[in-house]
Amino acid sequence: MNVMQPGISEVENNLKTINMRIKQAAASCGRNPETVKLLAVSKIVSADRIKQAIHAGVTRLGESYIQEAREKIKILADHPVTWHFIGHLQTNKAKYAVRLFDLIHSVDSLNLAHELNKQAKKINKTQNILIQVNTGMEPTKSGVSIPDARNLIKEVSLLENLSIKGLMTMPPFFNDPEKVRPYFSALRELGDSIKKESIPNVVMDELSMGMTGDFEAAIKEGATIVRIGTAIFGKRD
Repeated sequence: MNVMQPGISEVENNLKTINMRIKQAAASCGRNPETVKLLAVSKIVSADRIKQAIHAGVTRLGESYIQEAREKIKILADHPVTWHFIGHLQTNKAKYAVRLFDLIHSVDSLNLAHELNKQAKKINKTQNILIQVNTGMEPTKSGVSIPDARNLIKEVSLLENLSIKGLMTMPPFFNDPEKVRPYFSALRELGDSIKKESIPNVVMDELSMGMTGDFEAAIKEGATIVRIGTAIFGKRD
């Protein structure tokens, strides 16, 4: 139970609880908590509320909508944070994404990769990306299949203005987080096998997996980035 501490904001109180749970989950499987990065998912959250999170120590923010993110990034330009794009990205928004985001989690096709590469080249930027993998093979979710991921990674690795930093997944939803673990495990195993191939311009440093309901299970399966929104900012309207 999250007991509100006097004298601090709800967001700060929530962050204290989440950071403690991250440390406990890492410790429970013999991992250094410093290897797990918290990405505060700030979509549909006001800039003022995001400021509370930044003041409480948040350094990474995740957004899903280009237009919304653009406004917030402008408002919060003086704050020392990195911005991550975690939503489905259309190719016609690639030019905005490379200007706004430090890391794009949701690259799932060669077509999108080519467009991101083209737009990054225009501004002389090497865009860091993750390859999104649909580990649950759900037709309603984006992401390349596990069997196709390796070939996509090899093709994207040839694009000079993109740098693959790892993998991302959004597994099926279960009320029991333990039931999600095989999907997280599958992503870790894929990352490990790709790492062994030593593909140029590809590192498997990051596994972006786990959200409010299942991030502890994700940490136990090797997550390096956990994407948490509701447990920090509360339920969105």
